[in-house]
Order: sequence, then C-alpha cells, then structure tokens
Amino acid sequence: MSDIQILAPAKVNLGLKVLPKRADGFHNIESIFQTVRLYDVLTVRQTDRKNTCEVFAPGFSDLPAENTLTKTYRAFCSLTGCTSGVTVTLEKNIPSGGGLGGGSSDAAYFLRVLSKINGIELKKELADGVASLVGSDVFFFLHSGAEKDRSGCAVVTGRGEFVRQILPRNDLFFLLVFPGVHSSTKEAYELVDKTFEAGGETDCPSLADLESVYRSPVKDWTFANSFTSALLQKYPKIGLALRDVKNSGALWSDMTGSGATVFGVFEKKQDAEKAYSLLKKSWPLCVIA
Repeated sequence: MSDIQILAPAKVNLGLKVLPKRADGFHNIESIFQTVRLYDVLTVRQTDRKNTCEVFAPGFSDLPAENTLTKTYRAFCSLTGCTSGVTVTLEKNIPSGGGLGGGSSDAAYFLRVLSKINGIELKKELADGVASLVGSDVFFFLHSGAEKDRSGCAVVTGRGEFVRQILPRNDLFFLLVFPGVHSSTKEAYELVDKTFEAGGETDCPSLADLESVYRSPVKDWTFANSFTSALLQKYPKIGLALRDVKNSGALWSDMTGSGATVFGVFEKKQDAEKAYSLLKKSWPLCVIA
C-alpha cells in the first residue's frame, strides 16, 4: 500500500472551432490540443475502506466534494466491479476553470493509477467508458501521446471523444497568463450560441488544414478560438491580458479552451523569458511552459 505519485499536465488549445449546437444540446469542436509542462501532482494510496475515495487538496479551497477524481473513481468501480478504497492528495498547480484541462488531466492520470493498483488492464473500451462519464477532455489525456514524459498532441473532434494523435512540436515555448477571471464552460457555450443566433461565426482553419497550420511557422498561424470574442465582450480583463501578451513579442496568441487563460507562443526561449519579465509586473499569475 505504498504511495503512487503521478504528474498530470495542462493543455492548451491551438485553435478551437465550436460548431452550432447539435440536436442533443451538445456542440462538436475542431481543435489541436497540446500538453504543456505545467502539472498537478497526485499522490494515491490504497486504503482498507471499501468503496471510498477521499480527496485532499491542501491550499485549494475551491475543490467541490463532487469532482473529476471522485467521478472517475465511481465510474471505474461501476465498470469493473472494483471496491478497493483510495485516498488522493492533490497538489493543484493548474488554475481551476482556466481552460487548461486540469481537472480532466487529473481524472485521466488517476484512472491510470486505479487500473494499475487493481491489476486491471486499461483497455480502450474501459478508458473511453470512464471518460464518457467524467468529461470530454479526458479522452485527450488518455489517448494523446507518450505516458512516459506526459507529452501529447492531437487533433480533437466530436465532443472531444475523437482524438487523432499527431507528433507534437518540440520547438515551442508558451507563456501563460491567468487574468483572474472565472467563466464556466456552460456560460461560455451560451455566449457562443448567442453569437450563432446573431449570425456571427469565427473564421477558423478547416479541419483538413489544422495540422498543416500547426506545422507552419508560428507567425503564419491562422488559428482562432470561437470562445474568445464572446468572452472578451463580457470580461474586458481577458482582452487586456491578451493585448499585453501580443505586445510582449509573442508570435501568436489567443485564449485557451473556454477561458480565461490567455497565452503567447514563442519559438525562442529567450524571447519567452523576456516577455515573462515584462508581464509578471502587471500579471503576477503567469508562467512559462
């Protein structure tokens, strides 16, 4: 019953096209997801208490009792019949509600640990079954790339359940800025729906072109995020952060996910470090990844 410690990485969206609402109320998306080196740390231990998953998150007061870890545990037990109890200590470094996929990443890597300690092979059917019950972004973290170094990149479609792994670039540096604005995913989609109703639509590369845009020089990227313009109107602080990131010398910048983290992309580490030195004065919650 020794502790198992695992790192769960954040992700950024390089472009995020939201399609109009489907008949079932959900939306399809088209995006490239890429992991970045910003991690939550999970420490998992088996206990003698059956059918129990206790989560402790020191210093993180916003973790609800019902969260992606408890959902993952219940889904795993439901699909496998396992009853062994666990405790999870979560060191939360990825900002919650920032569009960086922290909760989904925690779920995916916790699922890997549950599978390991119970001696159950994490086949695709089981992994996808749990992901479908926990959250759409969980699919990416389960199927995006190498588990060894937590790197991953993929073209993601559907609600997020279709993940086509691609080779990640290793020549990019990301400067993430957290403007301190919290917008729920539900609210973000409602704002995008209003844009559709008004006849507006974000100009994004076609699905067929996403990977070729990703391979091109960053200065030539034409990615766009359907959520950005909608959230900028309601939360001007996001726009201020995005303006400052652009002015810092980033070759390309946007908001990730449904917000509100904004980020800039650099091809030289020294340029990212210079931008960080400038931005940390106005935006203390920023990091190079």
